[in-house]
Amino acid sequence: MPAIAPPFLQPGQRVAIVSTARKTTAAEIDFASRTLTDWGLEVVQGESIGAASHQFAGDDALRRRDFQRQLDDPSIRAILCARGGYGTARLVDELDFSRFAESPKWVAGFSDITVLNSHLLRLGYQSIHGVMPALYGQAGGEAAVASLRAALFGEPATYEAPAYPLNRPGTATGELVGGNLSLLHTITGTSSQASFAGRILFLEDLDEYLYHIDRMLLHLHRSGQLAGLAGLVVGHFSEMHDNAVPFGQNAYEIINYYAQRYQFPVGYHFPVGHEADNQALVVGRRATLTVSPTGSQLSC
Repeated sequence: MPAIAPPFLQPGQRVAIVSTARKTTAAEIDFASRTLTDWGLEVVQGESIGAASHQFAGDDALRRRDFQRQLDDPSIRAILCARGGYGTARLVDELDFSRFAESPKWVAGFSDITVLNSHLLRLGYQSIHGVMPALYGQAGGEAAVASLRAALFGEPATYEAPAYPLNRPGTATGELVGGNLSLLHTITGTSSQASFAGRILFLEDLDEYLYHIDRMLLHLHRSGQLAGLAGLVVGHFSEMHDNAVPFGQNAYEIINYYAQRYQFPVGYHFPVGHEADNQALVVGRRATLTVSPTGSQLSC
């Protein structure tokens, strides 16, 4: 069955900003609140905004309660996760999606929010991998915010990437799945793992050692998760680290080392991930990836 798309937003509707991971102050989301208001939306701040428990936005119980409240409230038409960091996976097993299923709504975020993107797809619902409120005002991020608005309000999108030597030409059609490689690796074997089979996988990551990237790709390969892909979209792999003895490949070369064992098309350098130009992708939406000698295009 195709993943269910929640109703697209309309002016006048209510949206909630919560933090499922790292602590976030009201000041850090002020620009986002004003932006959302300019879109004609009413903004509700969850109790996790301004809460703190060490690095988290309140303890697990508070963050879970806040997210659950927004899931259950039918007047809230989208839940925007304020920032990433770490902590979302600590909440997901005790969340109840029964009321959400009666009135689905958009959940949006990226990085640590990959857990929710994947969990919702496993349950059969679309969500948005896109820029988070704490980052709406960053320099060079205007297109990312515009793409999030387009996704929330139901406008189609096409993204392009330049030609790259490791690209593998071809065309693939399938639902989008993916997000942060580290989180996809973390949730393998859990109730939040969504199947990659027949889908277009997109990947991004930040602040990892190159041998970690290899180890995670090796795991996806050995566990059979890459075998049934329709296509692969590779986004930002930012601020990578190496050891004193170099690993010998950059992140894209590591991905190619495993991708070349399969026949699906692969496009690199897409504007997705931990950089200002982080274009919104709807996880679970059917898309078409076209990779040619002149570059790559993803239409969704």
